[in-house]
Amino acid sequence: MTALGPIAELFHRLNNHLGIVLVNAELIEARCPDAPTRTRASDVVSAALGALDAVRELRRTLPPALLDDVDSSSKN
Repeated sequence: MTALGPIAELFHRLNNHLGIVLVNAELIEARCPDAPTRTRASDVVSAALGALDAVRELRRTLPPALLDDVDSSSKN
């Protein structure tokens, strides 16, 4: 991970955390017999998917040099 620029690493970490939230919310949504809880889990799924889309969109709009910038201290 040290070869990634700081922003690319941040995107990677955000995707990992959002993936965990998404999987758990989908499990609750699929397995919970309580309708209000399923509805709340569905809201979490929608929010996590929206956040993942926002991260991807932001990544596409940033200049590649910013995403690939390697911390100069890691070269020493």
